[in-house]
Amino acid sequence: MGKPFRLLRYDWPLHLVLFFTNWLPDNVVFLRLRGWLARPFFGKCGVDLRLARNLTFYNPSQMELGKNIYIAYGCWLNAGEKIYIGDEVIFGPYCVVSSSDHTRHHGSFRYGEPKREPIRIGKGSWIASHVIVTAGSEIGAGSIIAAGAVVKGKIPSDALAAGLPARVVGELSNV
Repeated sequence: MGKPFRLLRYDWPLHLVLFFTNWLPDNVVFLRLRGWLARPFFGKCGVDLRLARNLTFYNPSQMELGKNIYIAYGCWLNAGEKIYIGDEVIFGPYCVVSSSDHTRHHGSFRYGEPKREPIRIGKGSWIASHVIVTAGSEIGAGSIIAAGAVVKGKIPSDALAAGLPARVVGELSNV
């Protein structure tokens, strides 16, 4: 898909929806309204998307969102490569999800070719506040990523992960 088409079909309309609804408070009615208005501008998106204010999405055509997803205030999602978010995933405030990373070229990161790898976040996961999910990461279904963690690599299903980089610190029982 060409860049002009992508910008006109996905990026700019989503930015306009977020811009014009950003003044609305973050309550259930307006979270749902913002999500409903934004749904057509993602690559794929299930029902009941709830979006808080001050969100940033780069390249939403490369994002596949399941159903019943909540993305809290101030999150930043950058899809240099595909980002797959399963059903019932919740993001705390100020999370960063980026499926591309900088590389060096002639000693500078400014002009290095980006390294792009997909990200997968499994069904029912909770990504707490201020979490960073880096390119190529996979988070298994039903996992919790503790606040402030940096995910680089694979986190298994039903795990509690924390730290820099995130490591499994506990297992969650199926209740």
